[in-house]
Amino acid sequence: MDTITWQDFTAVELRVGTVLTVKDFPQARNPAYIITVDFGKEIGIRKTSAQITALYDKDELLGRQIVGVVNFPAKQVGPVRSEFLLTGFYTDDREVVIAVPERPVPNGAKLL
Repeated sequence: MDTITWQDFTAVELRVGTVLTVKDFPQARNPAYIITVDFGKEIGIRKTSAQITALYDKDELLGRQIVGVVNFPAKQVGPVRSEFLLTGFYTDDREVVIAVPERPVPNGAKLL
């Protein structure tokens, strides 16, 4: 494993946001959702696609807080402009378990 500096770590903007909408993404190569998240006043509302359909229903994601990387450049994923990276952990079956704060925090709060 490579080591990084503290400066490397602080350059990554890991922020908390609340899921506003979750829609099916039928054009995706692998099953995915299009997710819109409110990251607070400083960051605003951003959209991404995420391959998390195996473990999460759309309804259970609504209103949930998630952790996202908000300072990657936007990336075009088919017809969707992905504006942040939803973070998570792979299970042994390569499904994604999303990273969430343990308790509610303000939207836009930065992971320290």
